Amino acid sequence: MSFTPIGDPRQKITVASLREKKLRHEPITCLTAYDYPSARLVDEAAIDIVLVGDSLAMTILGYENTLSVTIDEMLHHTKAARRGVKHALLVADMPYGSYHVSPDDAIRNAARFIKEAGAEAVKIEGGEKRAELIRRIIDAEIPVTGHIGLTPQSVNVMGGYKVQGKSLAAVEQLMRDAVALDRAGVACIYLEGIPREVAAMITAEVAAPTIGIGAGPDCDGQVLVYHDISRRRAFPAIPVR
Repeated sequence: MSFTPIGDPRQKITVASLREKKLRHEPITCLTAYDYPSARLVDEAAIDIVLVGDSLAMTILGYENTLSVTIDEMLHHTKAARRGVKHALLVADMPYGSYHVSPDDAIRNAARFIKEAGAEAVKIEGGEKRAELIRRIIDAEIPVTGHIGLTPQSVNVMGGYKVQGKSLAAVEQLMRDAVALDRAGVACIYLEGIPREVAAMITAEVAAPTIGIGAGPDCDGQVLVYHDISRRRAFPAIPVR
């Protein structure tokens, strides 16, 4: 008996089709992949988004956090994943330092992910303060996905990996961040490490699909790190962070 993935594996997932899935209330699936074999397996499972996350800094390269990974390392792994992806939308994380210096540098680096590595969108951390930069990148014909809440590239400012949105002021800021990204035209918004109730409010407020990372079940979709899935299956007693 052959296995047939849910959905049509020949249908290409695009930025536009993600919004259509939100309108139809169809769950959106996202997994990370950092090389050809894992990307191909994820793609053949009919996952909607393959994210080449800067989490490869820890899962693949053995760094302490995401801050050390370079743009050349991210480009290398995105190219490898590209060869395995036919169906999913391929999104690449822009690493720390690749969009923080100047808008011109950010656009140039984002274009490298599209032109050299074959990504179909890039992911940038930050809310209101990144909205104008994201508009400029989108104006350069480069789709962008947003990321708010617990943003790992800001770990030193946040003082560690802590749940965000625990005060009224923090919740209001998250709402402003989400609306700013939505108005800037992001393809989707990753919500990491925020209370379920806040994620539900954001999901109802914005037109862009929301993808949860430890943000509860009320987002439009969920993302998991590829290696966390393998660990859970091999060691069920170890919780996935």
